[in-house]
Amino acid sequence: MSRHVAIITDSTAYLPPLTMERHGIIAVPLTVVLGDRALEEGTEISARSLAEALQKRRPVTTSRPSPELFAETYRKAAEAGATDIVSLHLSSEFSGTYDAAVLAGRKAPVPVRVVDTGMVAMALGFCALAAAEAVEGGGTADEAVTAAEKRAASTSAFFYVDTLDYLRRGGRIGAAQALLGSALAVKPLLQLDDGRIEMLEKVRTASKAIARLEEIVAERAGDAEVDIAVHHLAAPERASALADRLRERVPGLAELHVSEVGAVIGAHTGPGLLAAVVAPR
Repeated sequence: MSRHVAIITDSTAYLPPLTMERHGIIAVPLTVVLGDRALEEGTEISARSLAEALQKRRPVTTSRPSPELFAETYRKAAEAGATDIVSLHLSSEFSGTYDAAVLAGRKAPVPVRVVDTGMVAMALGFCALAAAEAVEGGGTADEAVTAAEKRAASTSAFFYVDTLDYLRRGGRIGAAQALLGSALAVKPLLQLDDGRIEMLEKVRTASKAIARLEEIVAERAGDAEVDIAVHHLAAPERASALADRLRERVPGLAELHVSEVGAVIGAHTGPGLLAAVVAPR
């Protein structure tokens, strides 16, 4: 279906494929470099393969999409009938994806609004959905951007990881914080704050940390109408159990998505990740 405003995001939004197809959202893939192989997230490397590589301590890095790939995506959207493009991406604190999109947007055949959402995973995905729904309601590119930014401003993301080592190696959290967590043998709870991953609380055991994650999410949701996403990496039982408890505890729950993160985010968090995104409607 041709839309006058094309909504483009990147592969770290982790939107369900059917949802992307229904709303016409296009995702530009980031790349995972495994050894000497560069693999596109979502098509050439699975979360399972990534988790196995990390557990074997194989070298894993990630890289942004090229400006050329963005340029090709924008060109195709214009050829399909778009007269404007809204391009929504993960926090520029994590990746150069936003910068690559900006470079490509300057030479695109139609106007491109590139937005650093400050989000990642389904926190980004919910922003893309908000933009797409605005367009489906007849909104302009500016109105789609406003809808995405409003959703981002109200969305919270919380993370539990078994170890901070992966975040430290990728430069996504300070070495001092990572070493402190290791020295005290604590299990960290993290949050997305102003586009960065920051320490929220330190809890003594994994079970207590996950219980505390549930408490934080339920408190953040309150009685409002909210969408929630639960993410994991190689921890499906943890994710399923948390989702079941949140269904019981959040009275205003509209939609609940449960999914494994892709290889890019997984490379920086490591196996055992459990995350929850709360997005008020």
